[in-house]
Amino acid sequence: MRSIAVVLLLGLASQAWGEACVIHSQGNQVAVKICQQNRSIPANLFRGGFCAPQLQGQKVEVSFVEQCPNGAFGECRNARVGGTPYQQDIHYYGIETDARYLKPACEQQSKGVWMAR
Repeated sequence: MRSIAVVLLLGLASQAWGEACVIHSQGNQVAVKICQQNRSIPANLFRGGFCAPQLQGQKVEVSFVEQCPNGAFGECRNARVGGTPYQQDIHYYGIETDARYLKPACEQQSKGVWMAR
């Protein structure tokens, strides 16, 4: 169940360069933390949509920061956002073994480059 939530969050990432959002999601005994670093998404879309996930049955907290914090176990660099020309870097925190789901999703779905930390 955790891996499903993490993969779902993969598609939610984005923000303006020099701006990032940290998303904490909790529900059904699963906690997920990601940070989306904007590369090319217009700031209003980033803040109003990409960093405002609606995950049914989960408590979601979003905070905006200048850049993603250290401590990620992996990053999907230059991830494309669902059929748009927009790109972002998605940083993943938490359980390192989730990389087995995140790396293929990054490379295949988001057309990004997986960077293990």
